[in-house]
Amino acid sequence: MTSSQPQPAPTHVPPATLDRDTIVAFLGSIFDRRGGEEYLGEPVTMGEHMLQGATIAEQNGQPEEIIVGALLHDIGHFTSEFGTYHPDDTEDRHHEDAGAEVLERFFPSVITDCCRYHVAAKRYLCATKPEYFKRLSPASVHTLELQGGPMNPEEVAEFEANPNLKEIIAVRYLDEAGKRAGMETPDFWHFAPMVQRMVDRHCGVPD
Repeated sequence: MTSSQPQPAPTHVPPATLDRDTIVAFLGSIFDRRGGEEYLGEPVTMGEHMLQGATIAEQNGQPEEIIVGALLHDIGHFTSEFGTYHPDDTEDRHHEDAGAEVLERFFPSVITDCCRYHVAAKRYLCATKPEYFKRLSPASVHTLELQGGPMNPEEVAEFEANPNLKEIIAVRYLDEAGKRAGMETPDFWHFAPMVQRMVDRHCGVPD
């Protein structure tokens, strides 16, 4: 993974103190400090996994929504960075929900949905495209069962009603693709300008 100069960022910031001007630097600091953590038995680290998805999307000319969605889809694995969301939260909170709760304050719904529903998208694709199952890594096969297995017809119909379905599915495919040992990628800061553009768009900042 190549590196560029990171921006300074606080190390532990309660969610209430984050705003449009600090969220991107804070997310980048997570990649810098914790990106080297193990990714559920996969041959890549957490940071490598998310950066690979974003890099593949960029190399294929995908829209910035897809690139940023892939970059941030698993940010919820780092829930300890964001403090407690509600009094009834537990350590077992699903990472896709935990991540989406952070992102929805700062990002358009398409980005948040790519995080919130990337697990559901795996279940959806296994139900509607049986060949997709062959793409899953052993770790992903294991977690599929923990996550409810392939969707039933009612769940499929509900999932297909999401207006961001196309983008969610695109990020799901990138999720499976981003598990290549030894793949070279830029670091988070390469993508930071487009991440900021997504934040500004959500917050109504004029171009």
